[in-house]
Amino acid sequence: MRRIAGLPFALALSLCCLSPPHAARAQLAIGITVNAAPPPLPVYVQPPIPAPGYIWTPGYWAWSDDTGYYWVPGTWVLPPAPELLWTPGYWGWSDGAYAFHAGYWGATVGFYGGISYGFGYTGVGYEGGYWRGGSFFYNSSVNNISNVSVTNVYNKTVVNNTTNVSYNGGTGGTTVKPTPQQLAAQSAHHVAATGEQTRHAEAAMKNPALTLANNHGHPAVAATAHAARFSGAGVVAARPGKPIAAPPPRHAQPAAARALPTGHALPTGNAPPPGHALPTANASPAGHALPTGNALPPAHALPPGPTAHALPGTGAHPAPAPHVAPPASRPQLVQHAPPQPRAVAHPPAPRVAQAVVHRPAPPHVSRPAPRPHPAARPRPAPHQHS
Repeated sequence: MRRIAGLPFALALSLCCLSPPHAARAQLAIGITVNAAPPPLPVYVQPPIPAPGYIWTPGYWAWSDDTGYYWVPGTWVLPPAPELLWTPGYWGWSDGAYAFHAGYWGATVGFYGGISYGFGYTGVGYEGGYWRGGSFFYNSSVNNISNVSVTNVYNKTVVNNTTNVSYNGGTGGTTVKPTPQQLAAQSAHHVAATGEQTRHAEAAMKNPALTLANNHGHPAVAATAHAARFSGAGVVAARPGKPIAAPPPRHAQPAAARALPTGHALPTGNAPPPGHALPTANASPAGHALPTGNALPPAHALPPGPTAHALPGTGAHPAPAPHVAPPASRPQLVQHAPPQPRAVAHPPAPRVAQAVVHRPAPPHVSRPAPRPHPAARPRPAPHQHS
């Protein structure tokens, strides 16, 4: 039997002895509350014990605001000191939410919500073994100790409640109440989880396969022979069963915030890069006139004549490139504001989809006014002779 002792533990134990009883009670709750009930306990078998002196700590559902519920596999651990037993943590309904109460090491097993974790943890006390004379005696009916040579062994039949309920109180939870002896154990001085247990729980939190959202209540690593070792020999998977839905974590973003805009359209005002044509659905078919509201202003009307509305190909100049407008606005062929309308002799001709070629009107040559004819001179009166 391996004894674990030393100055750090003695110092920690002395500090616990100096602490008042209410301080010991305060460390049971770690301040985690969840509105959604924890999922049922998975069904699995116990891996073999690594060596004599180890005590079984059952698996449990823990909570992370980033991933939601995740499974902390059951595992074998060394107690922080002889004569100490493990009281598992549990979820309990309180003030409209589920609060987690952390487990602890103590001389006796306290209240853990009446949760039937199995392997000696029937919901009340511990039937997996006991301490005597500094040595731990194992109950072979609930502990897998077949692979190692353990001299301190006995056999006692234990009846387990297999409801798999993982919380106390509330709707569907256990209804077990703490006994005066359990309350006394809870108020007594005890030791928190060891560093090995803490590393084990942290490794479980970082393992995506152990989240309820991924394993649906049946983790591939339900138990392990060595703490924080989730692969290789000694790893036990849970038995398959009905998938369990996972409540969303607190830090998850709403689906609406992650959805792309409808149709993946560009925001208003963000025009596509130059040179990219509009979709075919927005183009006017060739040869069809645009609506009346899109007609060119009168300022662009051409002088009357047979060549005033020549189509592309009849002139010497190529048709100008169409202007690309933002998808949200109506295509426009001109960029400047239209001038004030002025009176015209005839209504402008309807505009066609093809661009027109503007030919300049011939310059007007002014002619001088005709010179007036000189007035006729009066004829002299005929001379009369006397």
